[in-house]
Amino acid sequence: MKRISMMLVVAMMLFSTVAFADGGADFKAKCAGCHGANGEGKGAAPKLAGKASGDVSDVIANGGKKAIHAKPISGLSADQAKGIGDFVAGLK
Repeated sequence: MKRISMMLVVAMMLFSTVAFADGGADFKAKCAGCHGANGEGKGAAPKLAGKASGDVSDVIANGGKKAIHAKPISGLSADQAKGIGDFVAGLK
């Protein structure tokens, strides 16, 4: 029983790490060109590092107020949007 419990804990840790890593890869592919590799902001693109996960994923999935992001970001699923939001929230 202990062995099964330990295996479940390890599996959960691996899956959460993979989701976070995917959010980082998606961020680098879709967002870093404008917002900087570390979400620090570049030119007119604002800083994203440290923003609330839900705020970022909501703009990605549903669109936002600014013209460039008025529509949802194409090519990303809701899970990917959440992964990017979680990744950005962890940046400093």
